[in-house]
Amino acid sequence: MCSNLPTPGWQPAPEAHRIPHVHTFKTVSPADPAASELLDEYFAERAEGFPGGGYLVNRPDPARFLPPRGAFILLVEGQRVLGCGGVRDLGAGSFEIKHVYLRPETRGRGLGRELLGRLEHEARALGATGLVLDTNASLAAAGGLYRASGYAEIKPYNDNPNATHWFGKTLG
Repeated sequence: MCSNLPTPGWQPAPEAHRIPHVHTFKTVSPADPAASELLDEYFAERAEGFPGGGYLVNRPDPARFLPPRGAFILLVEGQRVLGCGGVRDLGAGSFEIKHVYLRPETRGRGLGRELLGRLEHEARALGATGLVLDTNASLAAAGGLYRASGYAEIKPYNDNPNATHWFGKTLG
């Protein structure tokens, strides 16, 4: 007799043995509706949690995040957009990583490392030999990700009033 009930003592597979979610990347303009929605969330979260208030919103110029000058990437799982980030050409082989954001419920799953790796890949494909980025000390997890990914603190390369730390990495 066939039954759809599990046999006695059956246990679900441990998390490590379950089929992982498949993540894909989609290159879009920052003006794309899905990208705009994520950027709105990002800027609202930063403004709300910015130390001392006064967060300056600086929406990306879409032209600077389109090939061959840059790229803007969405991280997608199934039909759900989980995060975004962009790279843009600063000249002389240097590219800047900007607007790296993951929706709060997706954090802690290694997706930031996955997204950062894809942004580095895109920058290399566009001719980057080095990457720079800026961040704020209040984004401790981001700073930890950048350090763990081979970025070193550098002198400020811009006058971003929201930034307290600047990082750089040479691409091999």
